[in-house]
Amino acid sequence: MASWFGGLGSGIGQSLGQVGGSLSSLTGQISSFTKDILLEGAEEVGDAATELHVSNSRLREIESINAAQKFENERLKKVCSDLEEKHEAAELQIKQLSIEYRNQLQQKEVEISHLKARQNALQEQLQKVQTAAQSAQSGAGVLPPAATSASYVPVVRHSSGFEGDDMDFGDIIWSQQEINRLSNDVSRLESAVDHWKQIALSSKAQGKDDAEQSEIRKLQNIVKELKQNLSQEIDEHQHELSVLQDAHRQKLVEISRRHREELREYEERIEELENQLQQGCVSADAMNDSKISEQKKSAQSLEGGKVEELQVVKDLEDEIRKLNHKLSSAKEENKILLKEQELAKVEKIQITQEYENLKSDFSMLQNSVAEQDALLKEQEKKLQSKASLPEDVVRLQQALLEAENEIARLSSLNQGLEKELTSAQHKNENILSAYSEDQNSELSQLRQDLERKEHELNESIAERETLIAELEELDKQNQEANQHMITLKEQLSKQHTETDSTIKQLEFVIDLERKKVSELETEKMETIKELNSQKEKLSQCSCALNDLHISKQQLQDNVKDLQEQLRKAQDCNLHNKKEIGELQQRLKEREEELSVSLSKLTEKSNRESNYTCQDLILKEREVEIAKLQNDISENKQLNEDLKKSLSDLRTENGKLIATVEELKQELSDAISEKNKVCLEKDTVMEALKMEKRQLESELNQTEKRLLEQAHKYKQTIEELSNARSMDTTALQLEHERLVKLNQEKDFKIAELTRSIEQMEIDHQETKDMLTTSLGGQKQLTELIKEKEIFIEKFKTQALQVKQELEEYRKVSKKQDVLKQNLEEKDRSLAVMKEENNHLKEEIERLKDQQSRSTPVVEPKTLDIIIELESEVTQLKVIKNNLEEEIEVHKKTIEDQNQTTVQLQQSLQEQRKEIDESKFLCEQMNVTHERLSLEKDEEIRNLQKTIEQIKTQLHKERQIIQTDSSDLFQETKVQTLNGENGNEKHDLSKAEVERLVKGIKEREMEIKLLNEKNVSLSQQIDQLSKDEVGKLIRIIQEKDLEIQALNARVSSASYRQDVLCLQQQLQAYVVEREQVLAVLSEKTRENSQLKTEYRNILDMVAAKEAALVRLQEENQKLSNRSENSSQDMSRETIQNLSRIIREKDIEIDALSQKCQTLLTVLQTSSAGTDNGSGGVNSNQFEKLLQERDKLKQQVKKMEEWKQQVITTVQNMQHESAHLQEELHKLQAQISVESDSNSKLQVDYNGLIQSYEENEKKLRSFSQELAQVQHSMGQLHNTKDLLLSKLDLVTPSVGTASTFSQLPGVQCSAPEVLSDESKLLQKELEQLKKKLQEKDSTIRTLQENNQRLSDSVATASEIERKNQEGTESEMRQIKEKHDILQKSLREKDILIKSKSDQLLSVSENLSNKENENELLKQAVTNLKERILILEMDIRKLKEENEKIVARSREKETEFRALQETNMQFSMMLKEKEFESHSMKEKALAFEKLLKEKEQGKTGELNQLLNEVKSMQEKAVTFQQERDQVMVALKQKQMESSALQSEIQHLREKEQRLNQELERLRNHLLEMEDSYTREALAAEDREVKLRKKVVVLEEKLVSSSTAVENASHQASLQVESLQEQLNLVSKQRDETALQLTISQDQVKQYALSLANLQMVLEQFQQEEKAMYSAELEKHQKQAAEWRSKAENLEEKVVSLQEGLEEANAALDAASRLTEQLDIKEEQIEELKKEGEIRREMLEDVQNKLMNLMNSTEGKVDKLLMRNLFVGHFHTPKNKRPEVLRLMGSILGVKKEELDQLLSEDQRGVTRWVTGWLGGGAGSKSVPSTPLRPTHQNIFNSSFSELFVKFLETESCPSLPPPKLSVHDMKPLGAAGASKTGSIPSNSQMQDSAVSGISRRPDTNPFLAPRSAAVPLITPASSSGHLLMKPISDALPTFTPLPVSPDASAGAVLKDLLKQ
Repeated sequence: MASWFGGLGSGIGQSLGQVGGSLSSLTGQISSFTKDILLEGAEEVGDAATELHVSNSRLREIESINAAQKFENERLKKVCSDLEEKHEAAELQIKQLSIEYRNQLQQKEVEISHLKARQNALQEQLQKVQTAAQSAQSGAGVLPPAATSASYVPVVRHSSGFEGDDMDFGDIIWSQQEINRLSNDVSRLESAVDHWKQIALSSKAQGKDDAEQSEIRKLQNIVKELKQNLSQEIDEHQHELSVLQDAHRQKLVEISRRHREELREYEERIEELENQLQQGCVSADAMNDSKISEQKKSAQSLEGGKVEELQVVKDLEDEIRKLNHKLSSAKEENKILLKEQELAKVEKIQITQEYENLKSDFSMLQNSVAEQDALLKEQEKKLQSKASLPEDVVRLQQALLEAENEIARLSSLNQGLEKELTSAQHKNENILSAYSEDQNSELSQLRQDLERKEHELNESIAERETLIAELEELDKQNQEANQHMITLKEQLSKQHTETDSTIKQLEFVIDLERKKVSELETEKMETIKELNSQKEKLSQCSCALNDLHISKQQLQDNVKDLQEQLRKAQDCNLHNKKEIGELQQRLKEREEELSVSLSKLTEKSNRESNYTCQDLILKEREVEIAKLQNDISENKQLNEDLKKSLSDLRTENGKLIATVEELKQELSDAISEKNKVCLEKDTVMEALKMEKRQLESELNQTEKRLLEQAHKYKQTIEELSNARSMDTTALQLEHERLVKLNQEKDFKIAELTRSIEQMEIDHQETKDMLTTSLGGQKQLTELIKEKEIFIEKFKTQALQVKQELEEYRKVSKKQDVLKQNLEEKDRSLAVMKEENNHLKEEIERLKDQQSRSTPVVEPKTLDIIIELESEVTQLKVIKNNLEEEIEVHKKTIEDQNQTTVQLQQSLQEQRKEIDESKFLCEQMNVTHERLSLEKDEEIRNLQKTIEQIKTQLHKERQIIQTDSSDLFQETKVQTLNGENGNEKHDLSKAEVERLVKGIKEREMEIKLLNEKNVSLSQQIDQLSKDEVGKLIRIIQEKDLEIQALNARVSSASYRQDVLCLQQQLQAYVVEREQVLAVLSEKTRENSQLKTEYRNILDMVAAKEAALVRLQEENQKLSNRSENSSQDMSRETIQNLSRIIREKDIEIDALSQKCQTLLTVLQTSSAGTDNGSGGVNSNQFEKLLQERDKLKQQVKKMEEWKQQVITTVQNMQHESAHLQEELHKLQAQISVESDSNSKLQVDYNGLIQSYEENEKKLRSFSQELAQVQHSMGQLHNTKDLLLSKLDLVTPSVGTASTFSQLPGVQCSAPEVLSDESKLLQKELEQLKKKLQEKDSTIRTLQENNQRLSDSVATASEIERKNQEGTESEMRQIKEKHDILQKSLREKDILIKSKSDQLLSVSENLSNKENENELLKQAVTNLKERILILEMDIRKLKEENEKIVARSREKETEFRALQETNMQFSMMLKEKEFESHSMKEKALAFEKLLKEKEQGKTGELNQLLNEVKSMQEKAVTFQQERDQVMVALKQKQMESSALQSEIQHLREKEQRLNQELERLRNHLLEMEDSYTREALAAEDREVKLRKKVVVLEEKLVSSSTAVENASHQASLQVESLQEQLNLVSKQRDETALQLTISQDQVKQYALSLANLQMVLEQFQQEEKAMYSAELEKHQKQAAEWRSKAENLEEKVVSLQEGLEEANAALDAASRLTEQLDIKEEQIEELKKEGEIRREMLEDVQNKLMNLMNSTEGKVDKLLMRNLFVGHFHTPKNKRPEVLRLMGSILGVKKEELDQLLSEDQRGVTRWVTGWLGGGAGSKSVPSTPLRPTHQNIFNSSFSELFVKFLETESCPSLPPPKLSVHDMKPLGAAGASKTGSIPSNSQMQDSAVSGISRRPDTNPFLAPRSAAVPLITPASSSGHLLMKPISDALPTFTPLPVSPDASAGAVLKDLLKQ
């Protein structure tokens, strides 16, 4: 069986090895194929030829792969054929084994028959002994017939053991059907294989990749189906196996039940026989008793043997079950069962025959019993004479009767007993007949027989024992075989379960790997995208190079264009000369007009005649100055534009060159490192965003600059017009005043700048101090907190200690008290004891007295005694209590002593701790001081570095700003000078050379800047993280300082700034804490990830170590098995050959001896008696039997030899295969270790990429937030621009109305100012300046009317003003066009931003997916590791179990072999002894008979023969012993070999399973890789399509770039033309300036003369001008308030922006913030300069008005009074009316009458006329005290001076709009809440301020309170009269706490 299994295993191993090899080659090919496919995706094909080459190479590769596959198919066919042959061989082996099993069964049956015969012989011997004993005692007694042997085995019910034969036939049929089905499956599979071969051939013919791919997919599907079918078939086979096992179990149960029944019968018989023996052997002698006792012992031993046999049987039953489980096929079992059935039938027939024979024997015995009874009676009669034997006869009779009864009972119980009884009776008859012949001779013979029988019995008992021992050994061997089979099956089942689990695990792993594949696909997609982007970049680079070439050509064209423009400029010069001529004509006309006016003035003063010429010259000069200034401004603009364009071109050149180099570097980097590309992209994105922001800011700056320049030009125009219109005297006065004012302003400005610088320095110092103190304070606070915690701890400890001390004090006090009590108690006890003793003595005395005295006792004495006794008892109780108390107190004292000791120890420890803490505190203080010093030093160093960086950055920024601003002015100039593209002129070579030099210089500057940038970046990189943090803090502080300075510029409220700074500080602290918390979390996460990673690495290392150990163990085991198997096989072959030779020799010798014996026996039988002949025949039969046995053994040995040879050959094959597989496994393990290391590397890479992705995600989220913010801003700007476009048209209309209607002032509606924000400021300023121009024109007209009555001059002035307004209108239209263009640009920007947003969101989603995939991969790896750990543990456990089992088996086997050897030796000795005894007995019998007959000669011959036979027998036995010993040795060796073979097979199976698992895994992996490859191809196709689309886009973009460059060149030409013009104009203006300066000196003299003349006009016009002055002042105040509000808003927005940026991007923000802050400072400085200029203008105008309009009453004043009346409260209105009356000249009485009338007077009429009670809602004006009425008697100039004094010292600071009142940017209506709410608030605040000042003049109330700036044409009521909700948008204040920071507010807004 074992050999068969070995053969099968080797065959399967070989086939599997071949299949494994084929699979490995296939998998290798597939993996190479997948690699090729993946490589195809990476190959970039440029030309058609290269594509052809690549396709040809691929075709060749595919053909080679096809050929390899064909070869593989052929090889697989060969393998299949080999497997079929092996299958047939295995079937033949099975048949041979079945034949062997049949032979073995037959042999067993023969052995059973022999054993039965031996048992019968033993029974006969027993009966003979018993009869001999009884006859010896009784003489004529009869033996009890029931003395049967216990070892008889009845086989009566053996036939009933095979009832399920029909089921077995069914099983056979079913197995045959299964075989047929499997053969059909095999044929089907073969046909499928042929089909696939044909397909492979056809696919080769076609050579198409798609078909092969489809076939591969089909094959994969078929493989999956086949796997499923296989699994189903396996399940079915398992089910069938279970059914067969159940059937076998049932059969085994039945067999075991029958076996138990038979055993019970045996036990009953044994008990009965023992009883019979006891009854029969009562009357025997001491010898018989001893023999009986020995027999009993033997019976007991037999019983013990039976018990053991029962156990053995049970074990055998278990083993049989297990064996039945392990039987390989149903066929063998069925055949065996059929044979058993046939044998059973034969046995049935035999048993029936035996039963009939026994019945006949029984009938005969009954007859013989009757005869024996008669004979016994006769013998009794004969033996009456003999007095010695009557008692024996009686006993024998009794025993006979009892035996008869027992026989009857036994016959009823069992048929087997009847057989035994008949045989016994038969023997009794023989014995009686022998007795009747000769009793005396028989007695002697019987004694001899007894002795002989006793020997025989002993021998038979020994033989039985040896047989039992042999049986036990056989059983044990069987058990071992069964156990081995069971273990094998268990191992197989375990392996099956393990394979199932491994299959599941592999499926799970496959799923995981599929997921990984999908992840890899996504990664591939991303990499392909990156490759495409790099390709695009390459193409862009090439385009950029082409563009550079084009730009060179364009520059050459530009040179030509510039030459053409020179010609144009010359033409323009001619045109300008013509215009100058025209202007001179106009000047002449103006001179004529002036001459007319001077002729009129001659009446007033004689001096005017002298200065007329000078006036004319002055006016001409003024006009010329104005023109020159305009020309200068234009020239400046042109210069700046040209410079910007040049710088732009240079920067572009440098940038293009840099970009080309960068792109080259990027290409190389992208090819080498894909990971770095992502980072570069991020940086590029950030840089682009930075550039965009910078460009936007530069755009805004350029727009602002343009607007400022426009304002300046307008102001200069207005001033010139004013100067032109004014008189010469006024001009002189104004000039002197202006000079003085300028000087004063300059002084003031210088002082203010100094004060601001001092303040800034102080502020910086305070900030530095604050930061340092804050850092120190934080550390100090932390230290203080720690110290406080320590102090609290110590305080608590001290309190605890104090409490404990107090408790202990209390306890000690209590102890003292207790001690005192104890002492008192002790004293009292002593006293009591003494009293007790006294009492005792008294009692004894009394007792003595009583004894002496009479029996009569007095009652008193008795009472006393009783009392004393009670007292004594009480005292005893008290004493006991006191003793107990004393003990308790002692215990408490001891406890307290212990606690005090402990407390002392704890106190000492606490003191030590306090000392240590003090020492620690001191150390901490020292370290803190050291740290603070180090920090101060670091801060100083940082400040120095910051200052250095600032200086460098300032320089760089100035350059960068010019460059960046130039860029955006280019785009604006494109639209302006696009018309000049068609005309071309020549330019001189000198100018071209200059331009080239300038470009080179710029390039040098750019290089230097780049180097500086690099150095700065290196310096910044060198700064550590701590320094960066400090820099951030310092920059934040700088931001705060800048904000504070802005606030100071706007308002002088320092405390509010301090509060704001504190709030910001708190906010920053909170933010810092948040950032630190986030950092700590991130670091914690990082550390966790690191620990996990280390753990995983440790696990992997441990697994690798375990794998290595397992490999080493496997190698050791394989080496051992090979060595041991080879050595054992050699030894066994040698031993077997030797044994076979010996056996052949022995067989020959035995055959010769048998022939000689036969001849001797034949010769001897002729001469001797029948008896002696019977003996010889018996011996002969025995010898023949032994010969047969020996022959059988020889045959067995030969068969076993063949089996051993086959097994050895198989083992050699298997060992070779195992070695090959071991090598393969080692290679696989090395590969796996390599893959493991790769996996580790991949895992590290994944972790790194995961961290990088997280960083990118954060940056992307920050960028998203920024983009969203910028989108919001762009939308707002778009809305503003749209509203501005809508507003531009009505403003044009209003301007025209102003020019036509001089009477109407301030008619533009205020609603327009509501709807504009930042951009509409410019339009409002323009409008207001227009209004100011109109007012100045009107004033000049009035002056001219008064000076000259001529209307012609006024009309001409009006006409000229109209022309000026028309020119302004044109300018406005041009601005409108510019704004529209800017709007379009903004739209384009918005689109680009939205595209960027989409791309960013896509990137974000991709990154999130990558993160999720990475997390999944990590989890999968962990699960895989756990699974591997589990597998390793299981393998280790199995190995240990197998090793333990093998050791146990070996030990058991050795022990069994030793016992077997001992038993066999014993058996041989006993047999030899028995044979010798038998031969001696026969010889004695023969001698006796010869003595009787007198044949002495023959006797001698016989004796010699006997001796020779004995010698032969001895030699035979010796030979047999040797053979047996050799056989047992061979068995030992074979068992050892089998155990080793089993170990090897188990190892083989495990290795095969592992191989199969790995192969399946590889196949699945390769399938997934093929799928990935296909997907990659699909992706490649898609990407190629995308590349085509992108190339098309590139072409379009390149055309656009070319167009843009062309436009830029045109712009450059126009700018150069403008430059030339400006340079000319500059020269002219310089000449004009010198002339004008001379004229100014002359005018100063003439002005002094004209002052006297103009005083009267000034007095008249003062009243008129005062109103205008107030108006201008109010306007200035409003503008200031608006500016302050806007500045506050700007500050708040900047704060919010800074906080958001700080939260989003801390590192990149540093440079940006510095740039922004510097730009803000510059803007604020510019604004301050503008404001100062405006102030100067206003003050100049005021002074002019003051000079010109003194003592005049104006309509405006009356209107103000009228409106002021309605603004005043009702109770103070009469005072206003009285004022109005006094001004109008109404008497007091009349006024009193009017006021005293009913309230239907003026007030009600006026209020009703103006819209019913709206005045009550208006803001009240300041009331007038009666003491101030005398003011009106004084002049208007005095009143104005007082008003200025009151206004210059305000009682309250102007209120500010808080940041919290502002709406967010994104909120609705944000565009409308620009200026009006602030205006209204400012008005309210101003009015409230006025209302609080009762001393102020009501006539001089602020403009905002008294009169609206613009009277609306359509509205019936005033805007201020209406309720707020109708006309004005209101603020919706956000619910923000005052402590909350701006950052928090911004965050809330962003959340909304």
